[in-house]
Amino acid sequence: MLSAQARPLIDASVPVLKEHGLAITQTFYRNMFADRPELTNLFNLGNQASGAQQQSLASAVFAYAANYDNHAALAPVLTRIAHKHAAVGIKPAHYPIVGRHLLGAIGEVLGAAATPELVAAWDEAYWLLAGELIAAEARLYERAQSSPDHRQPVRIVAREAQAEGIVSFTLAAADGSALAAFEPGQYISVQVELSPGVCQQRQYSLSDAPNGGRWRISVKRETGDAGRPQGTVSNWLHDHAAVGDVLLASQPYGDFTVPAQGSAPVVLLSAGVGITPMISALNHLAACAPQRDIVFAHAARNAAQVAHLGDIERAGARLGKLELRFFLESGEDATLAERPAAAGRMAVDTFLDARHDAEADFYLCGPLPFMQAQRAALLARGVTPSRIHREVFGPDLLDHIL
Repeated sequence: MLSAQARPLIDASVPVLKEHGLAITQTFYRNMFADRPELTNLFNLGNQASGAQQQSLASAVFAYAANYDNHAALAPVLTRIAHKHAAVGIKPAHYPIVGRHLLGAIGEVLGAAATPELVAAWDEAYWLLAGELIAAEARLYERAQSSPDHRQPVRIVAREAQAEGIVSFTLAAADGSALAAFEPGQYISVQVELSPGVCQQRQYSLSDAPNGGRWRISVKRETGDAGRPQGTVSNWLHDHAAVGDVLLASQPYGDFTVPAQGSAPVVLLSAGVGITPMISALNHLAACAPQRDIVFAHAARNAAQVAHLGDIERAGARLGKLELRFFLESGEDATLAERPAAAGRMAVDTFLDARHDAEADFYLCGPLPFMQAQRAALLARGVTPSRIHREVFGPDLLDHIL
């Protein structure tokens, strides 16, 4: 809990620091990487280049400070961050390094306005946040019987094109042992060596139901655009990863999970490569709860970019109450999994009814604007916020509490 001395300083300075947040975090990363270049292997350099990682850090620290008395708002955010940190391999020893450079960046950007009292207050807020994350990450490592340094060698045993620009890789333990169990919706970190001594890792959702032996991930080739660099690891996997190759992977993590237990309807809403955790959930429900009332709705730019149609069709043959909906921005005339696709962006009002609004659990995955739009549409229909769950690819900008 923040001290009485720190509270008024934090309250008064949050708006100022939010205004300068991007400059502060850009300064922070620049200085930290200059001091500790080995840490670049832990961070997504694509997100660094686009500025998303800097915004994410600023959001996390300032959201914590602005909501330190609102545990209900902070708890899910801290849980999500802890899972991401565990997948990346963050250690307690990293937190003093981050804290020192973050406070140094506040002082560098604010200049004389960063009084000793203000810096001390933010040091207190940072370590309260760090303490909670360190404890949460320790629990995750213990539960996974793993450690921050652990990366398991996994062999690619199958590679399959799933859609235009999306390839799936089936992975088995290189030593022949069984891979860890996971919950549908979770992800793993995959690490590749791009050049001698230069490694990068990315998180990929597991795209099949737990089967007790193997994992599958589905990777979209990120071509980049004017405001975003190409996907370094995704492109490497598309261009170089072949059956028989060995990669390094973390244990499964993630708090976005779709349980098979329960009787409430399940609504799975996805767009683009956000379909991958939904396929894991759909296959798991087909195996464990075939009579569950399920809506599976997916949006894509065109029919060629709809992935895992084979999985959807096989799951549909086993599920007695599955409603499929597809939306194509291209407006083309297409039939997917024996269902005609609707033209345009996803519109939940065209397929949800009052029972869904009152009883269903909703799971969202896809680009952030897509999830924001669907969440807003669900809230407008009267859906309780606690029944709306989402997974975020890339840094979470914490838009729902800032």
